[in-house]
Amino acid sequence: MTHVNMDFGGGEEEGLPSFSLELRTAQASAVYSDMDMQALLVQGLHRRQIPVFDFEDGLYERLTVEDNIAFYRKWFGFEVTVPELLVLFELQGCAERPLRKCSESELRRVHYAKAYIRSSGLIVFREPVQGVDVLTIRVFLRMLGRIKERPAAALVLLSNLEHALLLGDLSYKLQPSGLRPIETDEEEAALSDAGKTDVPASARLFRIPAKVDDKMILFDPPEIDYIESQDGKAAIIVDGETYMMDCTLAEIEKKLELYGFYRCHRSYIVNLQKVREIITWSKNAYSLRIDNKQQSTIPLSRSKIQDIQERFSLE
Repeated sequence: MTHVNMDFGGGEEEGLPSFSLELRTAQASAVYSDMDMQALLVQGLHRRQIPVFDFEDGLYERLTVEDNIAFYRKWFGFEVTVPELLVLFELQGCAERPLRKCSESELRRVHYAKAYIRSSGLIVFREPVQGVDVLTIRVFLRMLGRIKERPAAALVLLSNLEHALLLGDLSYKLQPSGLRPIETDEEEAALSDAGKTDVPASARLFRIPAKVDDKMILFDPPEIDYIESQDGKAAIIVDGETYMMDCTLAEIEKKLELYGFYRCHRSYIVNLQKVREIITWSKNAYSLRIDNKQQSTIPLSRSKIQDIQERFSLE
C-alpha cells in the first residue's frame, strides 16, 4: 500500500464538509479541528471500518505494566521482545507496577505500546498527547518515527494547533468550509526578511486592542503570553484566555517588535519575556514553553532556532 484515499461528507455524514484526504505511507498527517468536528470525523472513520486509538479501550489494570505488554505481544504475535518494548516506551522504571498505581502519563505510554503492537497499515490516533508530560510526548514522536519506518501511514486527530504542527509531517485544518493545509514555516524565512522594518529608537504609549463581546479591551504588551493566527486573524493569549483582534499576525508583528515580541513560527508571535524553556523534540522539531499557569507550549520553527538561541545568549 503506497497511500490511502478517503472521501468524506454528504449522505450519512451530515455536518461533515465534503473533502478528500490522502494518506501516504512513511508520513504522519495531522488534522486539527474543534472537538465537534473531530467527533464527526471519527464517526466517518468508524463507518469505513478504520479503528481509531482514543486510549479509552481497556487495559488490564490488575496486571503489571510488563504483564500487559507481554500479553498484547503474544496475542498479536509481535516480534519485538518485551524488554525492547519497555525501553522503547520508557516503561522499564514502572514495569513491575500494577496499572492502577501508574500515573496518567505512564498509562498513556502503555496505550501507545498496545497500539504499536496491534497496528498494521493505516493507524489513527485521537488526541494522543493531550494532558501528558514531556517525556510521553517524546515517546509518542519516537513511536511515530518507527511506524513511518515500517512503512505505514499515520493519521493524528487533534484539537490543539501546536500539537498538530508538532506531530504532523503534513498538517490540515478541518472546519465547516472544508479541509485545508496549515501553512508551515517553509516560507517563513523569506516572509520574515521581506517584512523587516526599522524599529523606532524610543517607545511610545502603546496598547493592543481586542474584542470581547461588544467591548474593546486594551492590553499592555507585557501582559500578553503570545499571539496566534486563527482563521487569518490574530488572537491574543493571556493566562489561557483568547481575545480576538481585527488585524492579521503580520500587521501586529511590526508594532510589537519594539516590546520584545518575536515571530517564532508562521502562526505564532511570542513574548520573549514569557519564555521559560526551549524544548527539543528532535533535530527538526522544537517548542517554546511559556511561563504561565497553563505552562503552554507553542511551536518554534527550525529556521528560527539559531536566532532565538543567540537572543537568549545560549551559544
